[in-house]
Amino acid sequence: MRSKAKRRVPRLRSERSVRQFWASAESSDYVDWRQARRVAFPHLRPSTRTISLRLPEALLADLKILANKQDVPYQSLLKIFLAERIRQEFGKLKKAG
Repeated sequence: MRSKAKRRVPRLRSERSVRQFWASAESSDYVDWRQARRVAFPHLRPSTRTISLRLPEALLADLKILANKQDVPYQSLLKIFLAERIRQEFGKLKKAG
């Protein structure tokens, strides 16, 4: 059985426009997923955004002590802690819902 012709993905000029396009597009109209292959992008870094976060001085001092003991920058340790907790919370939501 022949698959129908796929549409062309439009040229998009920014990451934001790419995200908006794929958020509303049906990917199977553009991609024949039966021919898809897994790939790895080992050097790809996720997009980041700088934020301002106010922490009590004692909490920041404790975070820096823990980070020093683990030999990692304190901001990296904070990201690890946040990611672990967010994963836990989503796990609770899946079990409840």
